[in-house]
Amino acid sequence: MTEESLMPDPADVGPETAPGSSLWSDAWRRLKKNKLAIAGCVMLVLVVLSCALGPMMTGIDPESDTNPKRANLPPSVTRRGPDDVKNPDHVLSEDKPVSYDWFGTDELGRSYFVRVLKGGQMSLLIGLVATLASVLIGVVYGSIAGYYGGKLDEIMMRVVDFLYGIPYMFLVILIMLMFSDTARDSPLPIFIALGMVQWLTTARILRGQVLTLRSQEFVEAARVMGASDMRIVFRHILPNTLGVVIIYATLTVPQVILLESFLSFVGLGAGLTWGLLASEGLSVINPVESYWWRLLYPSIFLALTLFSLNFMGDGLRDALDPKTRKE
Repeated sequence: MTEESLMPDPADVGPETAPGSSLWSDAWRRLKKNKLAIAGCVMLVLVVLSCALGPMMTGIDPESDTNPKRANLPPSVTRRGPDDVKNPDHVLSEDKPVSYDWFGTDELGRSYFVRVLKGGQMSLLIGLVATLASVLIGVVYGSIAGYYGGKLDEIMMRVVDFLYGIPYMFLVILIMLMFSDTARDSPLPIFIALGMVQWLTTARILRGQVLTLRSQEFVEAARVMGASDMRIVFRHILPNTLGVVIIYATLTVPQVILLESFLSFVGLGAGLTWGLLASEGLSVINPVESYWWRLLYPSIFLALTLFSLNFMGDGLRDALDPKTRKE
């Protein structure tokens, strides 16, 4: 792969592109001008750092540190004293000077602040791992179909069309039900199930890209020089589809997180996640007494993450595709 193969087409280069600059440097320059994309990046970094470091810094276990006497307390930004709560048992002892009740507590008196951050770790991990798995499968499948073409391409694409005709959630739930009840409590089935249904669009996109690139001059030159098919695909073709892969992967992560949240609602989640917390929060909102914070805070973190990822994906799409930017 040469530097010229990564350069944008001359017909697509507008006045914002500096002479002699590469596609990647030009894309970074355009991305920095997209305020929503930058705001999404900053917000996502803050969410990731909070979820990664927050539970560890508090020293509180989100599952085992319980106190039923402090159950379902509303959010508070200060340490609770005798005059702040109706039940004296809700007051912290001297050996626990910090309550971390900023997001309130649940029915077992556990800090909801810590539980929301801990749940974010699993939600983000599922989104990342399942997306990587789906992108890997889609890239390999689409590259083979697009490069060899012919009957192999027809057969492989008919398989994709058939799978497209089956609802995603039906496939995910079917795959999840293949695991035992014990295994379903771990994140591995979620990784496998979501990774195996999200690759279809990636395969189609890559197939179209490879069909276009395989007839380019730099690919023909590699064939003439005796390069193997594997070398041509992985050394010359796939690097030129990297921008498309990055864009689609960024937009797939929020889809995966939403799918996992739905699975948590139907009881097929992977332990403590934002989806599970939101499901539990919805179940305790009723006309008699509403513990609103148990639905609000996981929903806020979930929404911030999804918006951030979508803003980033849109920004990357505009930055890496010269045809979409304003002239």
